[in-house]
Parts: sequence; structure tokens; C-alpha cells
Amino acid sequence: MKQLFPICLNMEDKLCLVIGGGKVAERKIAALLEHGARVKVVSNDITAQIKQWERENLVQTALRGFQEEDLNGVFLVFVATNDSQVNSEISRLCRQKGILANVVDNPDQCDFVIPAVVRRNSLVIAVSTEGKSPAYARKLRQQLEEVITPAYGEFVDLLGEVRVYLQKHVADIDKRKQIIESLVYSDILDLIQVGEKEKAKEKIRRCMSFWQD
Repeated sequence: MKQLFPICLNMEDKLCLVIGGGKVAERKIAALLEHGARVKVVSNDITAQIKQWERENLVQTALRGFQEEDLNGVFLVFVATNDSQVNSEISRLCRQKGILANVVDNPDQCDFVIPAVVRRNSLVIAVSTEGKSPAYARKLRQQLEEVITPAYGEFVDLLGEVRVYLQKHVADIDKRKQIIESLVYSDILDLIQVGEKEKAKEKIRRCMSFWQD
């Protein structure tokens, strides 16, 4: 497999197809729902959790085998059946139609892979081995979770608020860059980590005032 291009996708209201109804498919569905996607499931059998999602109108299900028409209007596909021949055929059809596909446990047939993710609010750190060792990616994610605390996410959210303010009130793009960099390299994160969020906000205000005077 060639080196993969890292990208973060906006999945809000995108129609995604999951072929298969077991525990692996269930995990893929959960991730898609978490990120706002619309999900259709095609499988002869589905887990109790998928049935519950269907009752809650969170997913659409078709209790049958895959049909080529299932790909109509689909943004991306997860293929998670136990039949390697079926998986290969679906992967081929997806590529023919220009639809991104992930075939579980077969990196060579994947257009994308799902990284292990550390999420702290808007801060997202993804770890990928390009499908070579998901277990090691998970281990690295666990190690990062111990280092990248929730305070990092709070800091990013504050920086986002500052960025929006500066875009409205500071016309000079170079000055905006200087202000942001001064905050990034300050000790504001340290204040947040010890629970001094109000002091952190006050320091942000003083720093911005200094640069704008």
C-alpha cells in the first residue's frame, strides 16, 4: 500500500453504507453516528445494538445480501462481511463508481483506514499504521491519552474563540498571527492544567491588549 493521505472529513448528514451486521460493523456504525453521518446497513443478520439503533431511527437496515443498487448516492462504504469474495467484489464496484471504501482487515482493498484517535474537544490526534498494526496504533493512542489531558482541548477551544475575535477586530493578518503565536507559546495551558481557567482567560485578555495597543 502506498502512503496514505491524512485527512479529517466532515461527515455531517453524509450517507454511509455499512455492509455486514456483526460486532465489527457495529463499531463502525457507532463511529459514524457519533460524527453525524446517515447510516444504511445491509446484512442478513444484525446485532441487538443495531436493531436498537433502527428502532430509534438512527440507522436504516436492509436484512438481505448486498445489491449493487445499495451504492447509489453513498458517500463512503464500510465492508465488514465474513465472505472475502463478496468483500472483494464490493471493493471493486466502489472503485469503479468512485466511492471510498474500507474493507475490514484487508488494507490492500481499502481506499482509507480509520486511525486510533485521541479527542479532546476540538483537538484531534490520529495515530495510524496504515493498516499494518491496528493493535499498535491503539497502544500508542492509550499512551497519548495519558499525556494529552482534557486541558489541551480546553486550550484549543480558547484559541478558537480568540481566532474568531481577531478575524473580526484585527485587520492585519500578520498581527493576528503574532497574537496567536504569543498565546500558543505562553504558559496559558499550564494554568488550565492546574484548574486556573479564569486566570488563563485574563492572561489571554492582557496579551491581546498588549498586541493591539
